[in-house]
Amino acid sequence: MRGLMASSASALADTANLDTYAGASGQPISPRNFQRLAAFVYQYSGIKLPPSKQTMVEGRLKRRLRALQIATLDAYCAYLFEKNGLEDESIHLIDSLTTNKTDFFREPAHFDFLARHVLPALVSEQRNPIKVWSAACASGAEPYTLAMVIDAFLSARGPSTHGRTSYSILATDLCTEVLDVAQRGVYPQDVLSPTPEPLRQKYVRTSKDRSAGLCRIAPSLRGQVGFARLNLMDQSYAVGRDMDAIFCRNVLIYFDKPTQQAVLTKLCSHLRVGGYLFLGHSESVAGLSLPIEQVANTIFQRR
Repeated sequence: MRGLMASSASALADTANLDTYAGASGQPISPRNFQRLAAFVYQYSGIKLPPSKQTMVEGRLKRRLRALQIATLDAYCAYLFEKNGLEDESIHLIDSLTTNKTDFFREPAHFDFLARHVLPALVSEQRNPIKVWSAACASGAEPYTLAMVIDAFLSARGPSTHGRTSYSILATDLCTEVLDVAQRGVYPQDVLSPTPEPLRQKYVRTSKDRSAGLCRIAPSLRGQVGFARLNLMDQSYAVGRDMDAIFCRNVLIYFDKPTQQAVLTKLCSHLRVGGYLFLGHSESVAGLSLPIEQVANTIFQRR
């Protein structure tokens, strides 16, 4: 799907009175149009938007109204569904409505398990390269945390292990805006505060302009992470089927059970036998039929 193009101008002019536009009017979206939006978002991304989310939706879409110079949310929906605006706008719409909460070393028990159990086994099995997929990477905190943990583990084993064993991390997300942030690898310093100090010193570079309060992931680490846009609702994923570990954390909570089953079935098909699946601590696979067995809290191994 294309980005917003100048060719949309005629459709927008039909949808909104640009001469009188003065920003979003604050007029609430009609129930019918909210239902149309919710149905599209569910079909596209698997995310459910019940009526209780209407205020959130209205707030998040104000930026799109300003960008498109459309006065009301109902006019925006007319542009989307009646003026063929979805072709240009769908990615921007989804970017606006997806939640991208993430932190470095979030749910640290997972990274401890990775370092204590998964990585030693992979090195012992002489897996090379070690392949890990961050399947909902948001602004990059999770894949860069994974890179720090893996690189530090291999370095601690000495030159023979680090030189013999390589690793790669695939990081995907639905939202293009957060992928841009992730690829740059530049963050406010406080965002890196959960990172252990030895890892900060080794893998994080502080801006020369101290007043900026910014830091950047070291180039050597950024080079180990590849970023791509991927929709978990796609029928198939253009990803290798020999992943040693997949992290898909705090995403399933936005899906209903049938969508959870479909997504996890596809994710498991990209895990090699013996590979590990990490879910968020508030997520469960109860009632789902999957080729995995639980080995720790919200950590599963492919049978």
